Amino acid sequence: MSERLTVQYNKKPCYDIVFTQSFDGLWEELEALDAGKRRICILTDTKVDELYGNRLLELLEGKCKKAVKYAFPQGEEHKNLDTVGSIYRFLIEESFDRRDFLLALGGGVVGDTAGYVAATYLRGIDFIQIPTTLLAQADSSIGGKTGVDFDGYKNMVGAFKMPRLVYMNLATLTTLDDRQYFSGFAEVMKHGLIRDTLFYEWLIENMYEICERDLNVLQEMLIRSCSIKKLVVEKDPTEQGDRALLNFGHTVGHAIEKAKGFALYHGECVALGAVAAAYISWKKELLSMDEYYEIRDMFVPFYLPITVDGIDPEEILKLTKSDKKMDAGNIRFILLKKIGRAVIDTSVTDEELLAAIEEIYFSEEDARA
Repeated sequence: MSERLTVQYNKKPCYDIVFTQSFDGLWEELEALDAGKRRICILTDTKVDELYGNRLLELLEGKCKKAVKYAFPQGEEHKNLDTVGSIYRFLIEESFDRRDFLLALGGGVVGDTAGYVAATYLRGIDFIQIPTTLLAQADSSIGGKTGVDFDGYKNMVGAFKMPRLVYMNLATLTTLDDRQYFSGFAEVMKHGLIRDTLFYEWLIENMYEICERDLNVLQEMLIRSCSIKKLVVEKDPTEQGDRALLNFGHTVGHAIEKAKGFALYHGECVALGAVAAAYISWKKELLSMDEYYEIRDMFVPFYLPITVDGIDPEEILKLTKSDKKMDAGNIRFILLKKIGRAVIDTSVTDEELLAAIEEIYFSEEDARA
């Protein structure tokens, strides 16, 4: 059974998030947006294309003005302006105009890239998010943040562009490998940690079903997770204040992601960054020691890392200074006052940050010990 949330922008309904377990209702949703009179381009990556690209193309053909598909190479390393340029060229050659639609079919890389194209092609073209990974369904497909990496720096080029619809077929989660699936869970856990103690506890209570990918449990999980993000982005759509709370775990996480050359998944790096942020919260006497260790250890049953090797803590510290979340030379760091309540802090020192990085660093000496 499908369910939906409506996201508001400037206190007016903007787009729906549809939670379902198949693609059967997709055309009905698109038709309600007048898609029958438009050209539609499915933007995806090569791996997702193999799984779902032709199925969606067949679903569209004969129902809209024109249906085409463009797949770019999979991976974070292709989330850049070169890929954006290749998509622009394709859309121009296919005569797409501002009345047409883009469908972002895939994970966070596809959604972020397609969203940035939608924000900038002809100064704006409508797009729909069809996220196929847990990370994209729980986080990146919602809220209108789009962007691509530049010289390995995460999301340095971007724009805010709200989708017309977010359509989640939760059955796509069954085709993810374990590592990618659990990577996405880091964003779900983040929502509980920053905003909802009861949801955090529910995740722990339903650990087995989540790990087994029970679709009905996942549907409830995503509705609750997306409801948290919805409330935050409705209050602060362009990240002038409280929306920054959604960056919990991301400052250190993005630095590790770059330092490791994207060998770790985004969610894995967010988990590491969340442990580092919880450690600083403990050392600043916002969290108790028991709360810190509980938060750290709760990532483990969901197969997420709490230590990382092969990094230079000093390099990670330096990379955090190039993060987008700087405020007048200070990092806007997201800390936890307690489980379920995050705060913005601009007082974290280099020494505190370096100590947190060293807390999650698993060195060769540790391995020999």
